[in-house]
Amino acid sequence: MIFCKRKALHFEKYSIIKYSIIPVFIYTIFLAYAADSINAYAAPVTGEDYQAEAEERKALPVQTNEIENWPAGPAIGAQSAILLEANTGVLLYAKNIDEKLYPASTTKLMTCLLAAENSTMDEMVTFSHDAVFSIEPGSSHIGIDENESMPMEECLYGILTGSANEVANAVAEHIAGSMEDFAKMMNEKAAELGCKNTHFVNAHGLHDENHYTSAYDLALIAKAFFQNELLSRIGNTPTHHFEPTDTQPDDFFKRNKHQLITGEIPYEGIKGGKTGYTSDARQTLVTCAEQNGMKLICVIMREESPEQFYDTVKLFDYGFSNFSVVNVKENETNYSIQNANFFNTSNDIFGNSNPILALNPNSYLIMPKTAVFDELDSRISYDTTEENQVAIINYYYHDSYVGTATVDLAKETAAPYEFGAAINPIEEAPAEEPATIIVNIKTILIAVLAAAGLLIVVCVIRSVILNYNIFGGSRAAGKHGRRWWRKRRKDGPDFSSSRFDKFNF
Repeated sequence: MIFCKRKALHFEKYSIIKYSIIPVFIYTIFLAYAADSINAYAAPVTGEDYQAEAEERKALPVQTNEIENWPAGPAIGAQSAILLEANTGVLLYAKNIDEKLYPASTTKLMTCLLAAENSTMDEMVTFSHDAVFSIEPGSSHIGIDENESMPMEECLYGILTGSANEVANAVAEHIAGSMEDFAKMMNEKAAELGCKNTHFVNAHGLHDENHYTSAYDLALIAKAFFQNELLSRIGNTPTHHFEPTDTQPDDFFKRNKHQLITGEIPYEGIKGGKTGYTSDARQTLVTCAEQNGMKLICVIMREESPEQFYDTVKLFDYGFSNFSVVNVKENETNYSIQNANFFNTSNDIFGNSNPILALNPNSYLIMPKTAVFDELDSRISYDTTEENQVAIINYYYHDSYVGTATVDLAKETAAPYEFGAAINPIEEAPAEEPATIIVNIKTILIAVLAAAGLLIVVCVIRSVILNYNIFGGSRAAGKHGRRWWRKRRKDGPDFSSSRFDKFNF
């Protein structure tokens, strides 16, 4: 057992050894003697051997290259590799993606994902004796001592930027109560994400035969990781300054080992990632990059340094150069929904109706640039529980999945000719403004014509009533009669007798 203080071995933070180095020296001699004894029975594997293995791995088959008319992917020295479009889940490049391999420190993506989902960033994480001293001597750490503490956010920087194993242990204990229970949470989360070839036993990724995953499963974990804005930001940090506090007295910097994040190997659109290495896992690497509307996740497993970075660049170049985003609604004709009287939303001011169902305008596919939309096969499913979603249409290019579109209930939107409506119909009107009234011109025209017809009829009837006396004839006839009687009374006999009184006009 090493009795010296663990921080005495962290030369980045201390230039002198606080405690005696004699026990360490003795322990080192013992390890060297043990190694020599082992080497007497087994020849050591040299760097040349590893490079030769990497060259042999370039001949391993790439499964996506077997798809008809699919763009041919590059030959790389990794044992397993994947290129996945994060937003759609479309698989662009696949090489042994289901093979169980050791993830090394890329395990920490899952550790940080659970930490972000089960804590707040200002929670203080205290480092126990087991968290500090259970890691392998010489493994990656940032030199935090027993009983020191840091906020959770600083712990995430320690895990993702410094790949600190003792910090991963402390976070595991803080979240689950013990490192063993945290490993159970990791496996439960992996199953929830759809992982089929994954089993975790620790939070840091140091070698254990029962601690493994696959390139595909690791890509699923990375997909969930990069959906978290905070984790993406921290995971894309080139260098972090750990400032001294009352609970952690040291002032130091840690530089990320991911060369695409630091810019040592420049690449446009890098969104973050995580390195990993053990002698059993060899080099592992997870990286995310975004260009041209595509968000690609690349996983490299079992490669030799520095080729894990150059393999990643090759796969990113392959993905961004050979594939493009295709909007479904702009290209689909088989599932376009026409107007129908029994399938409409409310009318606009001209009486036109909108369909109650519509293809989601934000649904898109990731297609080879050499393919055309009409070449795709589609399969529709009504098995969906999403609100306002009626069906799902999955698209395939030569049986290879290229994306999904949804058929949704159309949202009620303002008519294009609303009077008094806001310029942007999506934004809600301020509460104090009066409600918008939609007017139908057809209805107004019919109402106006009906009113005009009624008015004409009323006028005709009124004219008849005013110009005709039902009981005494018309006014014109009465006027003519009075002139006739005055003439007869002047020229003719006297009609003033009482028998004519009733005809008094």
